[in-house]
Amino acid sequence: MIGIEPQQLLQETAEFAQQIGKSFNRFASLDSVKHAATPRQTKYQLDKLTLYRYEATSEYRSPAPLLIVYALVNRPTMTDLQPERSFVRGLLDAGIDVWLIDWGYPDRADCALTLSDYIDGYLANCVEYIRRETASAQVDLLGICQGGVFSLCFTALYPRQVRRVVTLVTPVDFHTPEFLLTKLIRPIDVDLLVDTLGNVPGSLLNFSFLSLSPFRLAGQKYVRLVELAEDQEALTNFLRMEEWIFDSPDMAGETFRQFAQDCFQHNRLIRGEMKIDGRRIDLSSLQLPLLNIYARQDHIVPESSARALRRACNHSDYSELAVDGGHIGVFVSKKACGQIPLSVAHWLSTPRANEIRQHSSPNQ
Repeated sequence: MIGIEPQQLLQETAEFAQQIGKSFNRFASLDSVKHAATPRQTKYQLDKLTLYRYEATSEYRSPAPLLIVYALVNRPTMTDLQPERSFVRGLLDAGIDVWLIDWGYPDRADCALTLSDYIDGYLANCVEYIRRETASAQVDLLGICQGGVFSLCFTALYPRQVRRVVTLVTPVDFHTPEFLLTKLIRPIDVDLLVDTLGNVPGSLLNFSFLSLSPFRLAGQKYVRLVELAEDQEALTNFLRMEEWIFDSPDMAGETFRQFAQDCFQHNRLIRGEMKIDGRRIDLSSLQLPLLNIYARQDHIVPESSARALRRACNHSDYSELAVDGGHIGVFVSKKACGQIPLSVAHWLSTPRANEIRQHSSPNQ
């Protein structure tokens, strides 16, 4: 047994307490943290939704505008959290015309909103606005997590309006053994939950995500905070991330009901049994180019769930990109912010075989 000297223990405890004090004092002296620093314009608004278009930083090189469809949980500011680590800025610098949907903050008036309201209504309206504004016959979609599911559903319903789809950390098979979030949601009486609460609180959803890795996400990072006491930039980045994590909008009750039951409990998306306003979502019908990006260390959407898109769509123009990191790291790590936007931009701008065939005459 290793002995512990009481004097040494007291000294280390005192030093740790001093570091905590320094960290808190540094936090108190910080100015307000800014998010979404890349210049953008509000182009369209409806109810709580806002559609943004980012100002170009280089000449457009992609044939179609790109619409980023974020999840309803948390805020899309993750895509543009800070200037030097901005997913959006990387796309702009690579010549992409970037648009983004901000779903806003649902309130009691929105508890009856359904998946059809979001996909057939809000998302469809945004796509139509972009097509008119840019005189483009089609748009490209980049769906993130739940927003990736929305993008796949929209494309299955309106294939002629979409040129290409990028899914990023998007769940497809919700019943893979590694999908811990499913294990939390499957036993829940979703009807009772929604009928009781109306909208599902963002704080409850956020707690569920944190509980998937409680030691690292709810304990270890705060212990490591003392190491940042002398680094003001690191503390600012830490605070920026904390503000984003706990800025969690509620989810419209009826939307949560359908998404939780269809996807998490019954796995209807990959089975081809999910319906939007009575219309079946058949992923095997998707014949446009698909790029599926997933994170190898993702604790929310495991690799096995995301990669299931390959067998679900089952066609030749399917590409995958695996990146190191977790569910959030794909947006905030320097390596990912350099690699992923460039890869997406290259894929969007490179002609695909099936598109060449569609636009070629029979004599060519």
